Amino acid sequence: MDFIKNQLDGYGMSEPIIGYLSNMIMVVFIAVVSILANFLTKKIVLKIIIHIVNNNRYTWDNIIVEKKVFHKLSHLVPAIIIYFSASIFPPYQILIEKAAMTYMIIVTITVLNALLNAFDDIYRSFEVSKIRPIKGYIQVVKIVLFIIGGIVVISNLIGQNPLIILSGLGALSAVLMLIFKDSILGLVAGVQLSSNDMVRVGDWIEMPKYDANGDVIDITLNTVKVMNFDKTITMIPSYALISDSFKNWRGMQVSGGRRIKRSVYIDTTSISFCTKEMIEEFQKIHYLTDYVTTKINEIHTYNIEHQINTESNVNGRQLTNVGVFREYIHQYLRNHPKIHKDMTLIVRQLAPGDNGLPLEIYAFSNDTAWGVYESIQADIFDHIFAVAPTFGLRAFQNPTGHDIVQLKESPEYSRGY
Repeated sequence: MDFIKNQLDGYGMSEPIIGYLSNMIMVVFIAVVSILANFLTKKIVLKIIIHIVNNNRYTWDNIIVEKKVFHKLSHLVPAIIIYFSASIFPPYQILIEKAAMTYMIIVTITVLNALLNAFDDIYRSFEVSKIRPIKGYIQVVKIVLFIIGGIVVISNLIGQNPLIILSGLGALSAVLMLIFKDSILGLVAGVQLSSNDMVRVGDWIEMPKYDANGDVIDITLNTVKVMNFDKTITMIPSYALISDSFKNWRGMQVSGGRRIKRSVYIDTTSISFCTKEMIEEFQKIHYLTDYVTTKINEIHTYNIEHQINTESNVNGRQLTNVGVFREYIHQYLRNHPKIHKDMTLIVRQLAPGDNGLPLEIYAFSNDTAWGVYESIQADIFDHIFAVAPTFGLRAFQNPTGHDIVQLKESPEYSRGY
């Protein structure tokens, strides 16, 4: 500054003009130095850092570059130059230092924020992130970071100790708790969800209260984001998963089997004892040959031992078409390539009702994918409905308009009039 004043004084300028011009020249000089330093930092130093990052064997540092942590850090260089140049302007030194320091604090906060984002992305690259997500905790750290950063900025501007402002905030704790109520509840819920392993990213959950039925795609401090199967997004408050009930299908996905639990309704008027002709036909069916032969011998032995009069089918034991049909379905499922052999497999009768006799299939497919599961289930029941007439059975169905038309056109209906 003195050198510039001496040079200007040589031109015979007045004292006030020399003061103004010297200050302007120094401002331009500092600005040029700051711009040049920022340019060199971004064009040389950053390129060297990025080159080193791109050519090493680690991948986590690439994420740090993608989040522009180093780019944001480069903004500190001009601020540092301006801060240490403030002593050149004694009347404005305090103001310049406060402005530069405030800028450096804000840049530091943005750098730490970007670093936390990078850390979250690095953590997500590991499989453990699906079991133990940390996004909620990172959001808590960000809140604390922004609060502390704001306090430091204010204390720097007013020239007070940050602890004084913090002590004042203690009196406003009730207000702060009200403002951050959802965040506090979300943090507590996040800890419980994580520690109890209640929900993970990728889980299929069902929560009718919030019209949610789909895959969890994100878990944050305040919300759990669910992509429904119709591709809509449902946002569920984190604490709702603690206070309300929901269904998590992870157990099904992990087990490798998806339950089939559906009934075929048999018209009870088609149920009958098996005739000799029917038994002969059943013995030709691959899945029933051994069963029918064994049962016939067992029934014959039983009836002889108990001196049963077999002239009437009511006496003793007899095979029924619905019983043989039930055994056929059981053997068919046992030999089906898409049925899980190590899980429960039952074909059972339920209580008969207005819709006939329900035969319920209770089994598990060995593929949990929705489309494949539905295809397996459809193929099984296609086959069951198709083979039912072979056993002399009819699937129950309420009369339709077609049935009524056929009835009116029948000769028996005509003779009724």
